[in-house]
Amino acid sequence: MSIDRIEIQPGYSISRIIKGGWHLAGGHGAIDEQQAIGDMRAFVEAGITTFDCADIYTGVEVLIGKFLKKYKSDFNSGDLPSVQIHTKYVPDYDALPSLSKEDTIRVIDRSLQRLQVDRLDLVQFAWWDFNIPGYIETGQHLTELQKQGKIRYIGVTNFNGKNLGEMLDAGIPVITTQVQYSLLDHRPEGDLRELVEAKNIFLLCYGVVAGGFLSERYVDISESKEPLENRSLVKYRLIIDEFGGYDLFQQVLRVLKIISDKHNVGISEVAARYILQKPSVAGVIIGARNQDHLFRLMKISNLHLDGEDLKMIHTVISMSQGPKGAVYGLESDKKGKHGAIMRYNLNKQRDAS
Repeated sequence: MSIDRIEIQPGYSISRIIKGGWHLAGGHGAIDEQQAIGDMRAFVEAGITTFDCADIYTGVEVLIGKFLKKYKSDFNSGDLPSVQIHTKYVPDYDALPSLSKEDTIRVIDRSLQRLQVDRLDLVQFAWWDFNIPGYIETGQHLTELQKQGKIRYIGVTNFNGKNLGEMLDAGIPVITTQVQYSLLDHRPEGDLRELVEAKNIFLLCYGVVAGGFLSERYVDISESKEPLENRSLVKYRLIIDEFGGYDLFQQVLRVLKIISDKHNVGISEVAARYILQKPSVAGVIIGARNQDHLFRLMKISNLHLDGEDLKMIHTVISMSQGPKGAVYGLESDKKGKHGAIMRYNLNKQRDAS
C-alpha cells in the first residue's frame, strides 16, 4: 500500500492523507510525549508526511518541533522523507478589532520557535467574524512575512467564497482553504466551489468522518440521551441535526456499510475517500492519535468508489435538508447553537495559564 500525493505548487507536494494535530491537544485524553513523537515517525515512514496543527492547539506545535529536532539527522540524510507542517494563525475573537501587524509578527515568530524551523510551510489564516474589518490587512501582513522568508505559502481556514474572493482581489496569494466537508456537510459546494476551481485553489478538508460518527460504532445504534464525551462529538451531532436528523443519519450509515463491505474497508475509509474524490480536494485531515490507525488510513489511498457506490451515496444524501448556507456560516453565529460551543479566545486563555 502507498499513500497518494499531490503537488499543490510547483515543487511542493503533500500526502493526501494529512495527520491532524487537534487530537494531540489534550481534549481526548492524556498525551504520552515520547509515544506521540514515535507515532509521528511511523506516520512519516508510511508516507503520511503532511501534518496539520495550529497556534491554538495546546502544545501541538511544540510537540511537532521536538519530533523534527529528534529526527533531524534522519531527515537530512534522507532516511526519512521530508515533511510538510501546516499550521494555523487564529487570532482571538476579542483581539480582532485592534489586531496589529506587530501582533501577527509575534504569533508567527512564536510558531517558528515552537516548531523549531526557519520557515513555516503553510500558514492557514482564520478570522472569527467577517463583520469585523481587518482580515484583508492581516492577510497583507502575512504576505509581507512571506516575502521576508518566514512563510512559504499562505492558506485560509473557514473562509466562504465572498471573503476568500476579497482576499484574492487584494493580491493575497492564497493557495489553499481548509474547510469542513463530509457526506453530512456539503457547504463547500456552494459559493466556494466556482471560485476555487477558477483560481486553482485546493481544499484541505476536516470533519470528513464527522468526529467519528461516520463509523461502524454507530450503525443501528439508537440515539443515546447521555451527554456526549467531548466537544467534537457535540459539534458533529449538531451537523447531523442540520443534515436531516438521526434517522436519516442511520440510513447513511447503512448505505456506507454495504459499500465498505464490498471493498473490505471500514465506513470511515469510505467517507474519507468520498471527499477525496471531490473536485479541488487535495487532502483530508484525519485526527489519528497513534500509529494503530495507520493500516486503516493507508486503505483510503487504495480505495476507489465506483459509479455504483456513488449512486447509492447520492441517493441517500439527496434526502438531506442541509446544512444550509456558506462555509462556516452556522458556526460563526455566536448566538446560535453551533457558535455557542466554540472557544473564541484560546490564545489569551493559554497565555494566561
